[in-house]
Amino acid sequence: MHGFEDILGQEAIIRHFEEAISSGKLSHAYILAGEEGSGKHLLAARAAAALLCTEEDGVRPCGTCASCIQAEAGTNPDIVFVTHEKQLITVGDIRSQVVEDIQVKPYAGKYKVYIIDEAERMNEQAQNALLKTLEEPPAYAVIFLLAANTGSFLPTILSRCITLPLKPVRTEDVADLLIKRYNLPDYMARTCASFSGGSIGKAIRYATDEEFVKTRDEVIRLMSGIDHMSHAQLMEALSFFGDEKSRGSDSHKVDDFLDMLSLWMRDMLMFKATQDPNRLVFHDSIMEIKRQASLRSFENINEAIEAIEKARTRLRAFVYFDIAMEMLFMALRAV
Repeated sequence: MHGFEDILGQEAIIRHFEEAISSGKLSHAYILAGEEGSGKHLLAARAAAALLCTEEDGVRPCGTCASCIQAEAGTNPDIVFVTHEKQLITVGDIRSQVVEDIQVKPYAGKYKVYIIDEAERMNEQAQNALLKTLEEPPAYAVIFLLAANTGSFLPTILSRCITLPLKPVRTEDVADLLIKRYNLPDYMARTCASFSGGSIGKAIRYATDEEFVKTRDEVIRLMSGIDHMSHAQLMEALSFFGDEKSRGSDSHKVDDFLDMLSLWMRDMLMFKATQDPNRLVFHDSIMEIKRQASLRSFENINEAIEAIEKARTRLRAFVYFDIAMEMLFMALRAV
């Protein structure tokens, strides 16, 4: 186990934890806010390990004591990872895994740490159940809520937590990590880093996933011809995603596709505003982006970006896939 050394770009949050731990002014509840792959899970796990470390000053995990070894293996009894089987985190999940369990004192450490991943999936009843614990937590309890966004949290939850937003990591730093850790060629490392949006988790997935290049190429193909495609051709484009079963087995494919569509639109906005091709992510599609940017207004591009987010919302609400994507493709046309 490393300390915090391999967590890039989050120096301010790491410094906050180190100072809070060393001064004894640790909060009982934190929200680590950042998109998937931003490193919030790793950051929470390392902070938990630091709190329970028995060998050093307790500010950074040593990686060699029994507690750190258990933390690395995911078997430390004083680090509780809250799980859920349904799309939402229910009141039953929170009551059984947090509210009731937190009454049991730590087995070995000074603290008992709870890590709730995808905490934005808590429904209102679950949040209200957690709120009672946040209002009167045991002295030994520390709760980490990991969330892609904080918009679904009740104001009362937000008011009782310290929110620490994770920042995107610089593209250069992400690329350097890919080159050093995965021996990626410079061009491929910088391509993956650019598309990741500063998310190390995404960049690593892109670097190790053959589907990344296929998805990127499909976005270029679709957007290069979308204004001239017939309705039948647009519907045929859905075959890229496979059937419902294959979509279920590759949960990232649709999300990656939507992310890359957003990046394409972002490139159009960037070029339309600056005329600077060096700032584009799709740097090998400069001529097509330049052509489309000349045909579209800023309003039209922003409407397309909104349509992408609406499609994402519809899919999460289990709207029929073909319908959600058909509506999106029609909205992406320039006219």
